Amino acid sequence: MDNRLKINQPIRPLPQQQKNKTVTEKKSSDSSFKDILTSKIKGQPKISFSKHAQNRINSRSIALSTAEINKLQHGIEKARKKGARDSLVMVNNVAYIVSVENNTVITAVDEENMEDNVFTNIDSAVFMK
Repeated sequence: MDNRLKINQPIRPLPQQQKNKTVTEKKSSDSSFKDILTSKIKGQPKISFSKHAQNRINSRSIALSTAEINKLQHGIEKARKKGARDSLVMVNNVAYIVSVENNTVITAVDEENMEDNVFTNIDSAVFMK
């Protein structure tokens, strides 16, 4: 067989069996898209907390009420509207570093544990009253 590169060869379509496999593989991922779309249509997406943030909240005894979570969510939405990616959101003297794109709290620091008051790797800050 000749192994030379052949130029100007037509692109052949996939055989019918391979096309059907691709379609069925895509159907299995549609449910996650549907869930995401539904959450976007219904309103604000749910805030998630990274394992690190959960550990910090527990170790520092930071209490999160429903009102504070709502303020945090509102702060994330404000940052998202301004095009932020990683933001510092202050709620009741607690600093939350948040991945705005993922709607995930990365870490939390209360007033007592803010030693140097320096936050890095953020592109915005939101102060909620």
